[in-house]
Amino acid sequence: MTPQLTDNYMVTIAERLKSAYARIALAAKKHHRNEHDVCLLAVSKTKPADFILAAYQQGHREFGESYVQEAVDKITQLANYSDIVWHFIGPIQSNKTAAVAEHFDWVQSIEREKIAKRLNEQRPADKAPLKVLIQVNISLEDSKSGCHPDKLASLAEFIQHCPNLELRGVMAIPAKTDVQQQQIQYFEQLRACFDRLKAQYPQIDTLSMGMSGDVEAAIAAGSTMVRIGTDIFGQRS
Repeated sequence: MTPQLTDNYMVTIAERLKSAYARIALAAKKHHRNEHDVCLLAVSKTKPADFILAAYQQGHREFGESYVQEAVDKITQLANYSDIVWHFIGPIQSNKTAAVAEHFDWVQSIEREKIAKRLNEQRPADKAPLKVLIQVNISLEDSKSGCHPDKLASLAEFIQHCPNLELRGVMAIPAKTDVQQQQIQYFEQLRACFDRLKAQYPQIDTLSMGMSGDVEAAIAAGSTMVRIGTDIFGQRS
């Protein structure tokens, strides 16, 4: 049973969402960018469908999920809200690709050809091509998902030949650091990857980087999509 939001909590989500938009606008202004060029992805993983609906009622439409079965359950519950745009942002196991291909609009975490191939083959024929980002392990951490930057070009070329996938850009979750200069360095490296891809594939337009702790650094480096969860929906249980 999905827990029902109290009026107070709905107000809290509305206020937090407004604050997140304001934070993006302030960072964009500081770095001479248009705030409307930075999309806010509300990361709703581990939160119930009612929380998503509270944000939806404030006009928000882009939501990110990381756990396949949990996400499919929420997508099913909210099927009547057909203008919600669902992004899958977590690691993808081979046995979960069919559900991801069927239910999501975007996948931000492709890191190898095998997963791209399965998503391409399993995308339903009545749906538009799945918009995808390549996840890059920009800080080269053994514990992090993502392809090595040196393999980005070959993976992009493979995806480009998948008719049911539409390559739109890159995503990364760099090593966590509170040093803004280090944050910017990682983000500038990903921006360089993005720029190289964009020079080759004109449809490339999405640079997904930046979360609650490093939004400003990401926007300074050119992010077009920031992923914010806790600052909107509260701590995850």
